[in-house]
Amino acid sequence: MASAFNRVASIVGMTVMFGGLWYARHTAAAIAGPHQPLSVQQTTETSSVAIQSVLSSQQAAWNRGDIPAFLTGYWNSPDLTFAGSDGIVRGYDGLLARYKKSYPNQQAMGQLAFSDLEITQLAPDTALVLGHWQIKRETGNIGGVFTLVFRRFPIGWRIVHDHTSIQK
Repeated sequence: MASAFNRVASIVGMTVMFGGLWYARHTAAAIAGPHQPLSVQQTTETSSVAIQSVLSSQQAAWNRGDIPAFLTGYWNSPDLTFAGSDGIVRGYDGLLARYKKSYPNQQAMGQLAFSDLEITQLAPDTALVLGHWQIKRETGNIGGVFTLVFRRFPIGWRIVHDHTSIQK
């Protein structure tokens, strides 16, 4: 009973938080007017470019078979989370082990491409990214969709949560 209450309270809290973010962003846009630049917009554009750079670096690292370099786009923390078809993986070390097991060599890794990226800045240091991924390889192509939560740290933008699904 308490667990169900906690889930409902969490959902209500998130709804209020995201509603407040939406209201603040749209109210600021209305006050500033259509011809006055907003610092939020500038931050969004700068953040979007930085996040796309992280993803481009990851794609390049993957395509040369370098899993450790690919993982530099992730937060190196035990609090990192990854949700996929194999379940939930917690921590950077767990994610590294998962990738090494699932993709033991360059042939298994193939060539990765990201597409249809949608980047939404939720706060100055937090962004949500939706997109598609595809891996082309001799053993058969695979692909799907992902949702990433990025946070900005002093070292730059890093993925703190990844939910990746395979589409058949």
